[in-house]
Amino acid sequence: MSNEITIREIDTDHLGKLIYCIRGTRVMLDMDLADIYGYSTKDFNRQVKNNIEKFDQDFMFQLTDEEYENLRCKNSTSSWGGRRYNPYAFTEQGIYMLMTVLKGPLATKQSKTLIRIFKQMKDYVIDNQSLLGQREFLQLSLQTTQNTQDLLELRNSLSAVDDKVAEIIDTLGTVVTKSELANVMLDFGSPSIRRGWLILNGQPVESDLAYQQIYSSAKNTILVIDNYIGLKTLVLLKSVSTNIKITIVSDNVGNRLHQTEFDDFIREYPLSISFKRAGGIFHDRYIVIDYNTDNEQIYHCGASSKDGGNKVTTITAVADNAIYHPIIDSIANNQEFQLS
Repeated sequence: MSNEITIREIDTDHLGKLIYCIRGTRVMLDMDLADIYGYSTKDFNRQVKNNIEKFDQDFMFQLTDEEYENLRCKNSTSSWGGRRYNPYAFTEQGIYMLMTVLKGPLATKQSKTLIRIFKQMKDYVIDNQSLLGQREFLQLSLQTTQNTQDLLELRNSLSAVDDKVAEIIDTLGTVVTKSELANVMLDFGSPSIRRGWLILNGQPVESDLAYQQIYSSAKNTILVIDNYIGLKTLVLLKSVSTNIKITIVSDNVGNRLHQTEFDDFIREYPLSISFKRAGGIFHDRYIVIDYNTDNEQIYHCGASSKDGGNKVTTITAVADNAIYHPIIDSIANNQEFQLS
């Protein structure tokens, strides 16, 4: 690594200027990421090339001549000239993968900063929901939820190879291992008092990942019991398989979820979702997975999924499911309802 490379201090304002929308996806370019991480662009791309099996097309892609020229015209800068090849663009998932590839304490420091800023951006979307159109908020929510789902899959894949990493760690030098990456993800201060986290079965988990982890365990049915539903309730269900039957039991207090939003969501994700009235008998929230099967699991939720992570809350698996069966059985006779 050249000693002449100046390390860039990044903040939200600076990072925002380095994020581009290309092919409908928000990305960062190789030369900007190289600048952030203290590499020359050539050395940065060499690191990526040496680990190219980790970067699928939805993690990284090369700009076409037309895309590159359009960006150059918009930025009106000569500093983009002189390249032999068009830049590579990295999606948020690709940037997370970079954190497992780039070496040294500087890489860890800059990775922490990037993750904090991405987190702030997601919180901004949630905090300013009332200022956005419903369709715009739906698209932003779908994108950020997909990002967290991809991150969950990345972390799972890293866990699977962690033992192998441990065996060869001495020959690799100072790399960002899975365990270090986990610490980076948790380095937002105390998870119990920070936005976006909750406690799942006694462990701090990023809120969206917690719900996706629960929903992904379903093989046949999902029953969501929650008087307070909203667009986020649907967004968290988007990765559920289309063969899963989903029932939302709610009185839709405050009329927060509307038919237009539901129709937009179903057009994007054609899931099997029906609604039943809760009948005013539920105070707490529950998620029931694969009711009356060997895979049955009931979760007691301290808050509505639409508010998950906004305040300190807990989701706990119920120890004795049978206690809840009479109540769940009675739901079958509840009236179905239409959103307004």
